[in-house]
Amino acid sequence: MSPHPPAWKVQSKIYYLDYDRILLTALVILHHVFITYGAPGGWYFRQPTTDAVAKVGLTLVVATNQSFFMGLFFLLSSYFIEPSYRRKGAKTFVLDRLKRLGIPLVFYSLVLSPIMNFLVYRYGHHQQVTFPAFITGYDHWIDPGVLWFVAALLLFNLLYVLLRPGSLLQQHPIKLPSFAGILGFAIAVGLISFLVRLVFPVGWVWQPVGFQLCYFPQYAAFFMVGLLAQQNHWLDQLSSQTGKKFFKIALVAIFVVFPLLFIVTTKLSLAMADFNGGWNGQSLVLCFWEQITGVSISIALLSYSRQHWNVKSAFFSKVARSTYSTYILHPLVVIGLSLLLAEVSIEPVVKLLIVAPLALLLSFTVGRLALRIPGADTIL
Repeated sequence: MSPHPPAWKVQSKIYYLDYDRILLTALVILHHVFITYGAPGGWYFRQPTTDAVAKVGLTLVVATNQSFFMGLFFLLSSYFIEPSYRRKGAKTFVLDRLKRLGIPLVFYSLVLSPIMNFLVYRYGHHQQVTFPAFITGYDHWIDPGVLWFVAALLLFNLLYVLLRPGSLLQQHPIKLPSFAGILGFAIAVGLISFLVRLVFPVGWVWQPVGFQLCYFPQYAAFFMVGLLAQQNHWLDQLSSQTGKKFFKIALVAIFVVFPLLFIVTTKLSLAMADFNGGWNGQSLVLCFWEQITGVSISIALLSYSRQHWNVKSAFFSKVARSTYSTYILHPLVVIGLSLLLAEVSIEPVVKLLIVAPLALLLSFTVGRLALRIPGADTIL
């Protein structure tokens, strides 16, 4: 029999977690715009800047994003799993997850992905081909693209159902870790990430599901933290003082430590590729930097948003309702906008400044409109 949860007061409606999802979705959109115009990473269509200063700035932005935003997505997703499981039961829970996660995966792979790849091939690479002719030679029908996250979430959900009977959720309540304990958690995940990258370096992708296993230690760890946080009401115990401490750590990590990593690497003529993985100090330090930064930003954001954003807003509630559909459809918007400007002879950074706000506005608009499709609101 499961123990009673700790007697912490819980809000009847946790608005701030919905608003955090809006912010994370916006960061995902911007992340892909930044990669389009010069930040490191893979994307459908790229027109990278040659400006060295701009590249450094874009690299800092995407590295900071990567340190936390997808991990925090996993945490927020898992936070609501246990209540849903108890409400629905194992069979209904699994069927619901297969519907809400599986159908978008199939749609993206069989419909969206071919369309986006055609647009890039036709208008980005200037290949004079019709869509029917393109489809005839198309052989990437298993292509989750950005929905690798949905595929991973489905996998984690199924593992949760299988392992739940013997999980920590059936044990005694666990206190919120101390400041030192949270830092120790970040360091431990960093060490595991370093070991994983000895085999699966940054940039290695497990096809066809699109998993970059180098980041999965954090994803799995944050997913488990979300489960424990809900069961033990950890988010309700996060103080503003704790959030401020971690915010200061994040600032130092981003604006002091990260630049120093590249300055030292350059001065010592070390290979930049060593940051991707391998038995070397650069990979180890970067792994620690990623996890300490990611955990610090996540704690700071959750603490701040709980203190200041936990208020009802009709507008932001509607936006939050469409974050899933926005996430699914935003690549089409980003690709479309970047292709429209592809032949315009201006600096890519200027294109970024144009595309970024438009991509945010149009992606959320398209995501909201998608919910009006008959039956879509039961899936998305």
